[in-house]
Formats: sequence, C-alpha cells, structure tokens
Amino acid sequence: MPQITRDSLLTLEGYAKVRPQMRTEIMAHKKNRMIELGDHVTLIFEDEKTMRYQIQEMLRAERTFEESGIQDELDAYNPLVPDGTNWKATMMIQYSGPDERKAALARLKGIEGRVWVQVADQPKVFAIADEDLERETEEKTSAVHFLRFELDATSIAAAKSGSPIRMGIDLDAYRVESMTLAENTRAALVLDLA
Repeated sequence: MPQITRDSLLTLEGYAKVRPQMRTEIMAHKKNRMIELGDHVTLIFEDEKTMRYQIQEMLRAERTFEESGIQDELDAYNPLVPDGTNWKATMMIQYSGPDERKAALARLKGIEGRVWVQVADQPKVFAIADEDLERETEEKTSAVHFLRFELDATSIAAAKSGSPIRMGIDLDAYRVESMTLAENTRAALVLDLA
C-alpha cells in the first residue's frame, strides 16, 4: 500500500481551499470504518485517506511548512496506514466523568492486547498494540491506543471473498462477545487488503 509522501500533500494554502469539502468527505468515510465495542470502546480503522487528513490537519493546526516539521508528521502517521496484510485502528476508551474514567482505566489494564478480529472460521487475531511507544503504566491503561491486526493469507482471502468479519474483546473487566461487522464496514476494511 502506498505511503503518504511530502510531494503528495497540499500546501497550507491549498489545503485551506479544500478543507471544508475534505472534512465532509472524511467524516462520511470514517462512518464505515468506526466500530463500537460495548458502551465505552470505539475503534476507527485507519487508512491512507484518514491519515492524509490527519497529517493535513496537524500541519494546519501547527502552521508547519518547514521540511523537517512535515517529515515529522509523515513519520508519526505513515505507520498507521495499513500495508496490505493488516488492519490498523485507533482505539479510544471513553467515559464521561473524570473519576469514572480514572477508575475504568485502572480496571482495564491490558485491554489493548485483548481486542480481536476473526474472519470466517479462522483463528482469532489479537491486536498488536502501541508499537510506537508504551501507553500503559503500572496504575492504568491509556484512553487511546494504536492497534494492528496482522492477517494470514487464508484470512485475507476469506475476507476478500465476502466472509463475515467478527470482533470482540476478551478481558474479564470488559468483555465483548463476538460481534459481526455490518456489510458497509466489512466492505470498507477489505479495501485495506492487498
């Protein structure tokens, strides 16, 4: 899968011209790539389009136009673009109140490695979490994690042939039994596979 390059990005001025339209498009695009696992965990499956938007937004917010700053953003976000044999997702753990959130994050230590996907009747594939840096401490897990689900050739072929994709979480403190993805989400994720 292609990586986002410096030459493929819009200038700050160019991005300002298309930003409203791009924002509308990306929000619609993300709807097909968002999965809620229970009441408090949401996964957004990233791809080249979502990461391109994220990079453009970061460059805009930070008013970055120097080569080194642009390269820093590319280095930070390109690893979240699937490479054809995997799915990559941003996982957010959301609780409304600060006290409730603090208690939940302490209780949910390790959740990032217990999220799984399963294509057809193939074995579950558990997430490889936070490859860029450790986000869990001795006291709690983080509210945001970056996950990679590495698929074998059989699972890829099954997904491409239309087989169902299921997800869940195997953690005693937050268990989500097998949930079959909606067809629009399944179809969007299959596009990430080479």
